[in-house]
Amino acid sequence: MSELDELRAELAAMRERQAALEGQAREALDYQAICNLQAAYGYYVDKGLWDQAADLFAEDATLELAGRGVFRGRERVREYLHHLPPYGHGMLYNHMQLQPVIHVDSAAGTARGRWRSFMMVGSLGNEARWGEATYENAYRRIDGAWRIALLHGYMNIYVEFDQGWNKGGVKLLRSIAGLEPDEPPTLAYESFPSPFVAPFHYDKV
Repeated sequence: MSELDELRAELAAMRERQAALEGQAREALDYQAICNLQAAYGYYVDKGLWDQAADLFAEDATLELAGRGVFRGRERVREYLHHLPPYGHGMLYNHMQLQPVIHVDSAAGTARGRWRSFMMVGSLGNEARWGEATYENAYRRIDGAWRIALLHGYMNIYVEFDQGWNKGGVKLLRSIAGLEPDEPPTLAYESFPSPFVAPFHYDKV
């Protein structure tokens, strides 16, 4: 091999390494953006900022929470959120977004993510509850920004704060007064004390 051929081969290898590094950097940035997106959703919901939370969804997104059926489209997501009790004096909504397992296809502009949500929910003089759910979500990059394409929260446990889980769980609320879903739940299940494992979007990491 001539010296020129060696230089050409070295240049091709450098370009290949550069492309690989650029791809890894793109995936790392996308991973970070999706983490920020999901965390922003949790912070908005914590404070009853329903419009800001809804704006994080794609226009054709779906939302399904606690077996209450499927709501299709950003405006239906917004409607669902606005049917929740308003945030204010004496209301507590804590929805911590934890333990992400995210798989990104940067080239396609799509991603899937599994999260654990730890919740403290209640109102002064009324109820105080612990909750924990598994999210299996989908994301899509739209005009350069990541948006929630599918948010599916499977409620694992919901219990009274002052009783704990040894007394059993609170029955899942299967509907919201004055609001009908667009489709029935995609999966029928019960929360604690019934055993349930939310389907995984992955079989390896």
